[in-house]
Amino acid sequence: MGRKIEFDYDKAIEKATHLFWQHGYSNTSLRELLKAMRIGEGSFYNRIKSKKNLYLECLKHYNDTVSRRRLNTLLSQPTAKEGIRAFFKTVLDELDNPRTPRICLMAGSLSSDVLNARDLKQYIVAEMEMFVGCFTQRLEAAKITGELPEDLDTDTAAQMLFTYLQGLFRTIRVLHDRAQVERQIETLLTGLRLSFDHT
Repeated sequence: MGRKIEFDYDKAIEKATHLFWQHGYSNTSLRELLKAMRIGEGSFYNRIKSKKNLYLECLKHYNDTVSRRRLNTLLSQPTAKEGIRAFFKTVLDELDNPRTPRICLMAGSLSSDVLNARDLKQYIVAEMEMFVGCFTQRLEAAKITGELPEDLDTDTAAQMLFTYLQGLFRTIRVLHDRAQVERQIETLLTGLRLSFDHT
């Protein structure tokens, strides 16, 4: 009979996710991970196998919690314009939370050390495409209801929203004026014809 794994896997993944989220993939050592997860090296290799496998599990956990919460906000509002604003508000509220690292784990994964691992890159690219797809679907549905103009290029608009979001996560560590960020977002939405003044 195999020896029972003597650690709480879900809690360990949560701790590891937060550590990777704070410091990034390469800057987080295995020793730091084991300490945060409160497991021994034997248990780690028996259950998780490698740091790369752990990082993939942490990305999945992040997307099942943080990313899902953001997308639910986007999709749960009565209109697309309200949904997009609620989405960005959720992101900014999280970044204002002192317990939340001022970066997105997915955005932080767009680095050579992570993308050189084929399976990590495949997962990250697929999740990025899914995120853009959610924006596109929300905008397309708004065109059907008449909320947005029929000639709006929803694919490009969705890609630009996502691109701005990734840039925001890169600069937010030094950009502390929330009002300034909110003005940037409103200017972006106006340019994409997603402001409340556009019909």
